[in-house]
Amino acid sequence: MKNLLFPLTIVLFFTTIAIAQDLEYTVANIPAELKENANAVIRLDQKNIVISSRKSMIMTNKRIVTVLNENGLSYMGLYEYFSGRERVKSIEAQFYNAFGKEIKKVKRKDFKENSVSEGSIITDNKLLHYDYTPTEYPFTVVFSSETETSNTAFIPRWYPVPGFFVSIEKANLNVKVAADLGFKYKEFNIPDNSNITKEVKADGVTFTATNLTAYKREDYAPAFNSYAPNVIMGLDYFHLEGVDGVATNWKDFGAWVYSNLLKGTNEIPLETQNKIKALVGDEKDPLKKARIVYKYVQDKTRYISIQLGIGGWKPMLAKDVDRLGYGDCKALTNYTKALLEVVNVPSYYTIIYGDSQKRDLIQDFVSIQGNHVILVVPVDNKLHWLECTSQKSPFGFQGDFTDNRLALVIKPEGGEIIRTKEYPTQENTQISKGNYTIDENGNISGNILIKSKGTQYDNKFMYENSSNDDLTKFYKKYFWNIGNLKIKKMNLLNNKEDIEFSEDIALEAADYGKINNGKMIFVINAYNQLSNVPQRYRQRTSSIEMERGYYDYDEITIDLPKGAGIEAKPDNVNIKSEFGEYKTELVVINESQIIYKRTFQSNPGLYDKKDYENFRKFREQIAKNDNAKIVLVKN
Repeated sequence: MKNLLFPLTIVLFFTTIAIAQDLEYTVANIPAELKENANAVIRLDQKNIVISSRKSMIMTNKRIVTVLNENGLSYMGLYEYFSGRERVKSIEAQFYNAFGKEIKKVKRKDFKENSVSEGSIITDNKLLHYDYTPTEYPFTVVFSSETETSNTAFIPRWYPVPGFFVSIEKANLNVKVAADLGFKYKEFNIPDNSNITKEVKADGVTFTATNLTAYKREDYAPAFNSYAPNVIMGLDYFHLEGVDGVATNWKDFGAWVYSNLLKGTNEIPLETQNKIKALVGDEKDPLKKARIVYKYVQDKTRYISIQLGIGGWKPMLAKDVDRLGYGDCKALTNYTKALLEVVNVPSYYTIIYGDSQKRDLIQDFVSIQGNHVILVVPVDNKLHWLECTSQKSPFGFQGDFTDNRLALVIKPEGGEIIRTKEYPTQENTQISKGNYTIDENGNISGNILIKSKGTQYDNKFMYENSSNDDLTKFYKKYFWNIGNLKIKKMNLLNNKEDIEFSEDIALEAADYGKINNGKMIFVINAYNQLSNVPQRYRQRTSSIEMERGYYDYDEITIDLPKGAGIEAKPDNVNIKSEFGEYKTELVVINESQIIYKRTFQSNPGLYDKKDYENFRKFREQIAKNDNAKIVLVKN
């Protein structure tokens, strides 16, 4: 009897295991609330990080992701990066259909290896990846990997929810660190989240997140990491590409950067030294000398990103930049700094996050941060910030790539956190003055001079060297509300001294005014309409952020057809809100000429999500009034 039952028991046992495995990957098991607004559901994201010494970090990952549709493919994450000091010990993946049945298994030999270097980026980083083309949706992928590195300067930031339109069934982070390395971490948007637990251990920490629903992407929302849960981690005593480092405080960390990454890289060939001294001549003003040096660098060099070994963090030698004529942000900044030293102008290498969306270095978390380097020149208690990678930026102009954020200034005695230049609303101006004529057939012809400063200058000055074809396309899009548009003249002037960009445009178009039953109707604001009305949300989930304010003023003289009279015209408008102010005024000079004045100021700020509908209505009112029409009749 025993001999008959034993095989049956074995069969039932393994059948039970198989069914359990199938159920684990069955799409039907996903809770309904996790499918809402989701393109993918991360069933499990298990990350284990073990840092046993200053030169050893091993990371193991297991991720189970159900991809619900094509838009969720980016969350498969079937890749690992590696380089000289980083290796992929293991990597594999399995794929299952909606019912949990395995449809494909992928071993390491099936993954492709590619260099990350491309175009102007030179790096020794490589990518091990697998490209999967699904034949049906939904499906589930199980991805496992293990990596090892001697670089402990960077512990990957943990985002249990890695982006928009993806939900989390379970995410677990387990970190174990040798006691003498000074492990530290900082939580964001976690303490008040009941779906995330934390367990502090003597040798590390564990975070567990369960049932986190998907975030929707919303207009005018702050940066994702400002409201999504995440954890940043680091060590006081780390290792980077063969060099030991310390990050106990910003002063000591800055001193380490100076001594280990910058010191000894500033040698300039004698021939170039003499050339720079000759260009500067007898000039004594340090700011004028700095301008001369900056122009020399812009004329001589071009940007190429170089991220080879510690060269990803240490600038290439200034003498090599001088010889080759190219470098990345570190190299070009260091080269400019070295040239300024030749003519006795002090300047400081500065680490920062460069992006149009503002991002501060985290002031109370000392670690290697930032993705960009700029130069600061202090003169007469004023800081002048130089973007050394640009061949076109005016001297001292940052624009929205590095404005108003905390950066780390590196001095021989150590590091110092400083905020870069802020561009207040009243400095971000677009002032437009011009005219247009409407003839008796509704045709329009006119001229407009637009002068832009501050961040509005930043949006335009790169058009200086654009082709006529590209400019024509740009202005047809800019004056989108004028159909049948022909651009007759485009004169652009980039005043780098005053940091002002001027656009002198002449245009014409047929049938701008629509004629019906002896009346002509046309939109009074021909040149600067704000048409974008923020999307309406049934339930807004995120705050509203306007990172930068700006100010527009338009004054346009309008010549009407002879013999025409004004039957109806827009009322003057003045709309005030915490989000800004909008004002229009129509001045009738005589029966054939009127002046249209428009002012719009958008205020920067972070606003509560409950105010979103008021913000939307404010913008809706502006769009409505920008589209206001005038009606003419024959006298």
